[in-house]
Amino acid sequence: MRVLVIHQNFPGQFGHLVKAWAQRPGWDVRALGREGAPGLPGFDKLIRYRLAREGRPQQHHYLRQMESATLHGQAVVRALQQLKQNGFTPDVIVAHPGWGETLYAKDVFPLARLVHLCEWYYNADGADLGFDPEFPLSFDDRARIRTWNALHTLNLTQCDVAISPTHWQRSRHPEIFQPKIIVQHEGIDTEYLGPNPQASFTTPSGAVLRVGDPVITYVARNLEPYRGFHVFMRALERVQKAHPGCHAIIVGGDGVSYGKRPDNAPTWRERMLREVSLDPARTHFLGRVPFADYVRVLQVSAAHVYLTYPFVLSWSLLEAMACGAPIVSSDTAPVREVMHDCRRGALVDFFDVGAVALKVEEMLSVAGQDEPLSALEGGARGYSRKAGLAGYDRVIGAPSAGLVERRLA
Repeated sequence: MRVLVIHQNFPGQFGHLVKAWAQRPGWDVRALGREGAPGLPGFDKLIRYRLAREGRPQQHHYLRQMESATLHGQAVVRALQQLKQNGFTPDVIVAHPGWGETLYAKDVFPLARLVHLCEWYYNADGADLGFDPEFPLSFDDRARIRTWNALHTLNLTQCDVAISPTHWQRSRHPEIFQPKIIVQHEGIDTEYLGPNPQASFTTPSGAVLRVGDPVITYVARNLEPYRGFHVFMRALERVQKAHPGCHAIIVGGDGVSYGKRPDNAPTWRERMLREVSLDPARTHFLGRVPFADYVRVLQVSAAHVYLTYPFVLSWSLLEAMACGAPIVSSDTAPVREVMHDCRRGALVDFFDVGAVALKVEEMLSVAGQDEPLSALEGGARGYSRKAGLAGYDRVIGAPSAGLVERRLA
């Protein structure tokens, strides 16, 4: 079977899938990614493409996304045509289409089965946009988002089948397209992730934190309001005053993955540090860390805080669950799909700083108490890489899909 995987930041969500497919006898797996994509160790069939130019600053701001998508699509077409000339014609193309890379893929390979990972479809009401009254949505924002969805609609019309990781994410797409969208999470590494009673983590300042210590953790790709960073910081201020022995480990970059930068500060971290008063000796900002360090952070956590707008579900929540971390999370739709209130998991109002702080304090008060497999750990096991691979095999029509299903049963 010939498979082409396309992701601007390859491998993105597809890393373990590509590894599994590439190891199968008789399979020819290729990949496309931008010149800055990290690549996949041990996989040498990644082709990197380069845009002919960047989008023009003078472009109407409603259309900047579409101009960028067109440029990505054109760059990928050139790479696809070269692949075709070299004798490679894929049976299936698996792609994240969010940057426009597959806009013209069917024009080069009309018979290939095109599978799109459709993470999100923006709506001005009922989800992330306009959710937080601290950052109101303007009419101009609404119009821009409606135009932005032109790309996502084109992607849905031309793919043969689409995948959304959760039922919530699928539900945000137009009803007319939902019949072609299959719910299938990519999967997390549940074989590697898990509680470790001997885990410890040394902060940059030299503090050694172990399982059972009053450790609060927060993780996001970038520290920003979409993932409730502003609410977390306000709650942390209260917790530190009530619990003078606790430490907070905060993992995440200073960029912006979603939403906007603050108006009056270079980063959201600086913006919130101006607002709240925290003990720097007990507040540890790590930036982005290697995966092994990240796992140790989750393993020593006595209270992991995961807050999110009604938006794409983060892998980090499932990974925290798999590591056995007690979790305080926002009572928002994507979270409710994977966890519920239980002894080691609390759902709270996203905006209720006091409730977040109180639940964190409750978690810290029982830190170190032994407990068998929690409901959260058990729930995370359903999102294993094996389950993700089996689901994707079914979607792409892999010859081994039935065999994989029987082996995993």
